[in-house]
Amino acid sequence: MSKLIALAVSIAVLGGVWAFLAFNPLAAVALVWVGFISWGCYFHTGGDNAALQKTIAGMSFGAVMAGIALALVSGGALSGLGVLAAPVIIGVTVFPLVAMSGSNLLSVVPANVYGYAATAGLALTASTAGNVTAVDLTNPVLLVIISTVIGALFGVASGMLAGKLGK
Repeated sequence: MSKLIALAVSIAVLGGVWAFLAFNPLAAVALVWVGFISWGCYFHTGGDNAALQKTIAGMSFGAVMAGIALALVSGGALSGLGVLAAPVIIGVTVFPLVAMSGSNLLSVVPANVYGYAATAGLALTASTAGNVTAVDLTNPVLLVIISTVIGALFGVASGMLAGKLGK
């Protein structure tokens, strides 16, 4: 079997397993779509141990920066700026997504952005922006980080399975 077909088969099989887990026993702690984002991030970052570290660190960093933005906006920070408050807060909190890329673990800017976008998207669509300081699973930052870790580990597993199938 070619390496490409082996990878396709491994991702298809493990993608189904991931979806089953995320929709069923892990439904309270895992977001299927965030897992797939981190899974893809793992491969586009190189598909090795460094990629695993950079995917998890970058997406988690992005999630935390989005959490800060959501807390500031929800808390009324800069409310004196009116309609400009949220855009200014977003601008200030996305700046580090690129500025910190000089650090090895945060060097994959797309990973940093994926974490930020996933967290903001979840919080805004699920109306959980005010939960970013909660120490439970209503906190969108925690859900994104947990899903990121699991999804990246599925990336590792699919790479290993593809290696076995492609021989």
